[in-house]
Amino acid sequence: MPQRQDDEDKVLMGTRISEGHRNYVLMYNMLTGIRIAVSRVTAKIDRELTDQDFTAAHKLAFDVIGDELTPGAKYDFKFKDYAPWVFRHLREKFGVDPADYLISLTSKYILSELGSPGKSGSFFYYSKDYRFIIKTIHYTEHKFMRSILKEYYHHICDNPSTLLCRHYGLHRIKLPHGRKIHFVVMSNVFPPNKDIHETYDLKGSTLGRFLPEEEIRKNPYAVMKDLNWEKRERKLQLGPQKRKLFISQLVRDVTLLSQLNIMDYSLLVGIHDMLRGNKDNIRDATLQTFQPHTKSIQRRITQMRRRTSKAQVVRRAIAEANPNKLDASQLPEEAQERRNCVFYSDEGCLQATNEQDQPLPVLYSLGIIDILTPYDLKKKSEHVYKSMTVQDKTAISAVRPTQYGQRFLEFMARAVLEHNEDIPHEYKLKSRSRHFFR
Repeated sequence: MPQRQDDEDKVLMGTRISEGHRNYVLMYNMLTGIRIAVSRVTAKIDRELTDQDFTAAHKLAFDVIGDELTPGAKYDFKFKDYAPWVFRHLREKFGVDPADYLISLTSKYILSELGSPGKSGSFFYYSKDYRFIIKTIHYTEHKFMRSILKEYYHHICDNPSTLLCRHYGLHRIKLPHGRKIHFVVMSNVFPPNKDIHETYDLKGSTLGRFLPEEEIRKNPYAVMKDLNWEKRERKLQLGPQKRKLFISQLVRDVTLLSQLNIMDYSLLVGIHDMLRGNKDNIRDATLQTFQPHTKSIQRRITQMRRRTSKAQVVRRAIAEANPNKLDASQLPEEAQERRNCVFYSDEGCLQATNEQDQPLPVLYSLGIIDILTPYDLKKKSEHVYKSMTVQDKTAISAVRPTQYGQRFLEFMARAVLEHNEDIPHEYKLKSRSRHFFR
């Protein structure tokens, strides 16, 4: 019997948020703010973007029920929406339907919390249908994203099949007497209708880029790294046609990142074995949602004593909501936004092909993630320190963006692709002086 309980509580891809979890109220506030802010900008007549749209920020204040308050009123939380018009246009470019976006993010609340595989201390929260991710970010990342937003937007316009992480919103929550929490809404690289049997985070560096086998045995679905990829002799099996598309888009994306002084990004690779299919029910054991009994909240408030705050009532309603495992069969077969990208055109993924461009029974989910790390003073100091402590300086992750990008591309050509292809010489990474941190 104890063993059975352990199996039921096991979460393969995140931490199960149970009753009383400290982030219940935080998520409630985040999604309430998104619902109001996105609904407001979507209801307006479309127009062309202006330079001011890229720096705009709109403030909203709410009580705990989610009703918007007038300026100066006592609030339960404040919500700040950054560049709302820009992100509306980005969502349209990516093919995200406004109604679907709101339903996915706000009809139920996320119960699967995933700690970042990196060292940032950020957290991921899945939307109920696994299509979108809310990620908390540091203020420096938030500031940096705002500074590169115009370049990012124009790159998306010119590259509809970009491999770069797709950002759909940039927001901030502030609680009374509490710290400010910045977060982004972005696409999930992995499709909602496919189990991912192996996951790799590839940077092209080797220092600290190995997940011990004992960790993998404990969690077969853990995110593995560069040296695991090489040890297992994995390759992306892409025929000439798809290989050319992949390399050319990869080079364009990495060139932009280098120009924007960005490093420390990685290629996230998810592998789905079509012969194995979804029989392991990985997502059934992973995705869980909750929905507080909001219909009873107003009745409770009417009946409550004066000394009992509305916040306490809603927090109690949230805490009393029981988590429900999400039946993966209810997830969408293919999200609309995935149909507009060549790398998502095969059942929401990229299907492997042989040298005759014939399909193979493997699906890849690919995306460049963690694109908000500039080569600033902190990273320069890390480079100097590690250069003095290791013999092979080329193995260090923290290097100049042009060097990082070239090494990244060379690794993709040498170690990732099944057939070695030189990166085309016409694509040369050129640095561009930008000063985001003063």
